[in-house]
Amino acid sequence: MTLPNFFIIGAAKAGTSSLFQYLKQHPQIFMSPVKEPHFFSYKEKVEYSNGPGDKRDAVGNIRDYLALFEGSEQCIARGEGSTTYLDIESTPERIKSHVPNAKIIVILRNPVDRAYASFMHRRRDGVEQYSDFSQALQEEEKRIRQKWSMLWHYKTRQFVYEKLKRYFNTFDKALIKIYLYDDWRSDNHGVLRDIFRFLEVEENFSPDISTKHNMGFLPKNEGVHNFFVKQNVFKNILKPLIPFALRQQMKRKLMNMNFERQPLSPDIRKQLVEAYREDILKVQELIQKDLSSWLIIKT
Repeated sequence: MTLPNFFIIGAAKAGTSSLFQYLKQHPQIFMSPVKEPHFFSYKEKVEYSNGPGDKRDAVGNIRDYLALFEGSEQCIARGEGSTTYLDIESTPERIKSHVPNAKIIVILRNPVDRAYASFMHRRRDGVEQYSDFSQALQEEEKRIRQKWSMLWHYKTRQFVYEKLKRYFNTFDKALIKIYLYDDWRSDNHGVLRDIFRFLEVEENFSPDISTKHNMGFLPKNEGVHNFFVKQNVFKNILKPLIPFALRQQMKRKLMNMNFERQPLSPDIRKQLVEAYREDILKVQELIQKDLSSWLIIKT
């Protein structure tokens, strides 16, 4: 029976998709063919899936979960990257019951930026009806009550102190590695070398990091964006005429041309910084890393 021995538990919208793909290239590391099987958060993942575009795509039984790691016995490190594992209260104990010495990897991002990136992700996917972030925030409590997935918990999901504390209370501190998103962005190779050492694999391996994965942007033109993300007759006509790989390549290029980064309004940023202030200070003390830049009100 082969189980993973390390987990990238989050945070969502903090570079975990890129990290997953880069680790996958290492010859001594096996990554689940499904990035986020959500096995250790199955119940909650399925329960909270009532929002537009939400998927009940969790692996619910141990046989199917083990199948993801078939053929990985010879790999020193075996991992997966379900970002719901940071959010669900009972997940640390569930992981420990199956993998007592599991290694835990976390990337933390400024909660204000992460909240806004989550909103942009939903907009990018064509499922968030509001173009104004403040309107979406006003709807958040109702969406949570209606059990929309955590992807929609833009503000609420970013309070991470209690979530991190659960892991520190469950696993030995030496089994937990926490990185800051800004450090990850500025020095991919340096962080990867440190992770390789943590996982006890060859640290001098250099993966191809030229591609950034799952980036969040807002569309310049809604009509163009909707053409690509929603079903329409014209796309159905083109499907048999253009090979799948070429269609995907064209789609990526045209969608990228239509994406732009729109800054968060200073007023909303200020409100969110104040909302997260206490949590940020507690996280700073817990992980012993300077998070003072997260408390700056950018203009």
